Amino acid sequence: MKTIHLIVSGRVQGVYFRAFTKKHAIKLGITGFVCNKENGDVEIVAQADQENLDKFINWCHKGPLIAKVENVVLNELSTPEIFSNFEICS
Repeated sequence: MKTIHLIVSGRVQGVYFRAFTKKHAIKLGITGFVCNKENGDVEIVAQADQENLDKFINWCHKGPLIAKVENVVLNELSTPEIFSNFEICS
């Protein structure tokens, strides 16, 4: 199990990015959370096996149809926390 932290920037707020992210994460068996940031970015913490994380990261570079992703910053996290589901926070 691996945990990653992503910051997605571009037109990613007001386009249902968080809802579609949650739907895609659940489909891939990913746990963690997605939040809007005050600066207009979206922050994601995702936890799963490498194969599903790779699929999820690829999706995050596109997002939902009406989003316009300009940049994705990815970092690996070393955390003892184990997430049990995928949540949307504000």
